[in-house]
Amino acid sequence: MKRILTYGTFDLLHWGHIRLLKRAKELGDYLVVGLSTDEFNEAKPGKQPSYHPYEVRKLMLESIRYVDLVIPEMTWEQKRQDVATNEIDVVVMGSDWQDSPRFEYLRSHCEVVYLPRTEGTSTSEIRRDLLFEAIEYMREDEEQKPSAQPPAAQQAPAPPPPGTARLRSLGTTPETRLPPPPRRD
Repeated sequence: MKRILTYGTFDLLHWGHIRLLKRAKELGDYLVVGLSTDEFNEAKPGKQPSYHPYEVRKLMLESIRYVDLVIPEMTWEQKRQDVATNEIDVVVMGSDWQDSPRFEYLRSHCEVVYLPRTEGTSTSEIRRDLLFEAIEYMREDEEQKPSAQPPAAQQAPAPPPPGTARLRSLGTTPETRLPPPPRRD
């Protein structure tokens, strides 16, 4: 039996995630997913907190037919032990991790394969799109409300919608040009 291992946060599960899991499973017979815990995600520099807590993300992954086992990813250093404990033959990651020392050192313990990312989708893009859509809905609602406020007050920019405190750092208008995501080393 050929055993495959991949890692990720798998927050706001989307078709890019499903495609990665499907392609990883096609490389073997048994797929183990190392799912980043909430605490591990919060410790990563530049990483936004997960929308869904670990237990919800785990439940979603366990529901996918390609996934055989979900284990917690709590540290960068645990990967060699995960490979040994789960008798892994191949570690599979997205191509954005290519040549990263976080995974390259595993080559002395198993095969390491990098699969191309799915173009046109990412959790970061989904978060931005949802934030910008919420801002646009809020602006439309404000424009449709009759107002007794003086004209100067009507022209003030609307605050970000409630519940988006974690996303405010991404920008507050759809016209905002966002920097690329942080490099993964």
